Amino acid sequence: MTGGAGFIGSHVVDALVADGREVVVVDDLSSGDERRVHPAAAFHRLDITDSRLLDEVADAVRPDTIFHLGAQAAVTVSVKDPARDCAVNVQGTLNVLRCAERHDASVVFTSTGGALYGNDAPIPTPETRIPAPLAPYGASKWAAEAYVNTWSAFAGTPHAVCRLGNVYGPRQSPHGEAGVVSIFSRALFDDRPPRMFGYGRPTRDYVHVDDVVRGLLAASGTRGTYNIATGVETDVATVWEVLRDVANKDMSPIPEALRAGELERSCLDPSHAEQVLGWRALVGLQDGLFATYWALAEEFERGSPR
Repeated sequence: MTGGAGFIGSHVVDALVADGREVVVVDDLSSGDERRVHPAAAFHRLDITDSRLLDEVADAVRPDTIFHLGAQAAVTVSVKDPARDCAVNVQGTLNVLRCAERHDASVVFTSTGGALYGNDAPIPTPETRIPAPLAPYGASKWAAEAYVNTWSAFAGTPHAVCRLGNVYGPRQSPHGEAGVVSIFSRALFDDRPPRMFGYGRPTRDYVHVDDVVRGLLAASGTRGTYNIATGVETDVATVWEVLRDVANKDMSPIPEALRAGELERSCLDPSHAEQVLGWRALVGLQDGLFATYWALAEEFERGSPR
């Protein structure tokens, strides 16, 4: 698995270990933390753009499935440094696919939903919509998807692409740009008003990490592209209001304009995943935000990533 020390990846590792699978994690720790990795999993610190080191690990392990979650995932970073974004998300994915090809391993690739489809997509957006990314991040994920699908076609190996909604849940870092639930939770925990970009109007499809893990596992061994999301559109202001009520805090965020490359609206149609994989999101937003706030508050209290 790539990116197994990250927010989503560490939850996937836990699920695989619980299922009795032998798990090997590679992660460069640029955004992950080794302490998140389950002790039963082997860990190798490396950058997926380093094909030599990646090949060494893959050839020693001989994987049957690769969950590829390692990525440069920040929209603003992709705008500032598109070359690095491309190197990690495109060349890194190609390196993973070449490892998988040598060992006849299937790949489950985590892509993006909203950043890929753009602002003019129908809501909710089906997988058949032609992407129109607004930032290099979306473009690099689209290019990586093309490699995944091409390798699946000519190698005859079932590789899957999972386009994720806005994932939230325990272990999400409050220091990035994409984890608004964690960012708001940390601000509430610290009694510090957060910035609210887009004046609270932008919408997203918020999907709990537990549902995402189930979706990625369901996609393993299949060939296709799936939206892993709820199909429910929620604005940022509503997320703030729910979390503020959960935390029982009386404060207001600092409104600011939307940042370059960010979407105004995003909501994905998950019906294809339900039809083909038998998967659908089970965690409702109210329950998910309640549980997530208190799990994150416990993490903030003890200063631990797990």
